[in-house]
Amino acid sequence: MRVFVTGSTGWIGSATVDELLRAGHTVLGLARSDASAAKLEKKGAAVLRGDLDDPAAFGAGARAADAVVHLANKHDWADPKGNDRVQLGAVEAILDALEGTAKPFMISNGLSGIVEGRAALETDASPAVGPDSDRAGTENLVLDAVSRGVRSLAVRFAPSVHGRGDWGFVNWLAAAARKRGVSGYIGDGDAAWSAVHVADAARLIRAGLENAPAGTRLHAVAEQAVSTKAIAEALGEVLGLPVVSVAPADAGEHFGVVGHFFGQTMVGSSEATRALLDWEPTGPGLIEDILAGAYTAD
Repeated sequence: MRVFVTGSTGWIGSATVDELLRAGHTVLGLARSDASAAKLEKKGAAVLRGDLDDPAAFGAGARAADAVVHLANKHDWADPKGNDRVQLGAVEAILDALEGTAKPFMISNGLSGIVEGRAALETDASPAVGPDSDRAGTENLVLDAVSRGVRSLAVRFAPSVHGRGDWGFVNWLAAAARKRGVSGYIGDGDAAWSAVHVADAARLIRAGLENAPAGTRLHAVAEQAVSTKAIAEALGEVLGLPVVSVAPADAGEHFGVVGHFFGQTMVGSSEATRALLDWEPTGPGLIEDILAGAYTAD
């Protein structure tokens, strides 16, 4: 297949491009800068210039490909509604381009907010419906497009998609620990996160594109629940810092934006995903990755 990948030079996107190319697919990557375009070309991928503010580029990429993986997200924490509007425009442009083609379109999402009090299952529909909801309800919008002749798929990522070079949540926690001189967890540290190594997440994306039926939700989860206290302890060990509890009221000041998420339990099961696609994670676990030095360098 020729796969159009948005967010193709991001953390998960870069691994996904590598995985698709290794498997013999060709890749058309969306790039908003000369540097991003050069990275893609060096790997042997084709380049389409554009960004999230340019929905026409998303439609053009979708029309030029046999499948679409949409990983791009602005992550502008100061303007979540603006993020959602831009996300909606990009997704609508892709859906319009793919209508009636039966081509696979995989949209990405997170596990947070799906359910409360238990691990999210692949059978749990996202409660975000409509343009005023989280991510403008785009997961449901894409899955509903099965009726429009699109092989719609959704992949939900664990809050920690980890590995050497990760610039996501765990990297921010490590940065906060260096800044504060302590590795903190919130309250009792009994909140928990699911986790998956980035290479395993990329393999799941490729397998889903190749084999998952229309309307499928996939969970990129290798470890269902890693306690936030265990994450802080591992960071403290490799950084040579004491480990302390941070009061919930002080989490925002101590951790920054990631403090909002670090106090939440965000977990999901991947049992159905593994059974459907014969996907078995093989990468190191989150604590193993931290202790091996994946987050040690400044």
